Amino acid sequence: MIAVLAPLTACLTALVGLTAWTTAGAAGTPAHIEVGIGQVFMPYADKQRTAAFFRISNTGGSGDQLLSVTSPAAEGAMLSRHESSGGADSMRMVTSAEIPAGSVVRMTPSTLDVMMTVKGRWQVGDAVPFVLHFRHSGPVRTVAFVVRPGSGKGSHASQG
Repeated sequence: MIAVLAPLTACLTALVGLTAWTTAGAAGTPAHIEVGIGQVFMPYADKQRTAAFFRISNTGGSGDQLLSVTSPAAEGAMLSRHESSGGADSMRMVTSAEIPAGSVVRMTPSTLDVMMTVKGRWQVGDAVPFVLHFRHSGPVRTVAFVVRPGSGKGSHASQG
């Protein structure tokens, strides 16, 4: 009887492990990340701080993580998440952002964005180069066009 229990236990353990692995998104096709052309708010009132927003889609079968964003036209770029609790709004810096398999994440001022300090002077319509760095997919190059804050661009979408 014990001789039968050992292989049976091993099979059940393997089945549970494979189920957990699949459920966690580790099985299936790798992440396939695409980053759309972004938008970056033009700094105002002689401020050098601003925010950029991108649409990130993952058509792969596994999740990925956005780890950082860089640009030769900005410094100190950090991922920032807007939070609302008890009527008070706040921003907090985050070390990464999940990009689940089969999803689209739309960065907005009220969800996730990239906060940075501008190098030089930008004008509305300027194309600013960015590189988004993902855990599994590696770096993805894109551009963001400078827009006026509140122009309606980059402020309507939500994560989903």
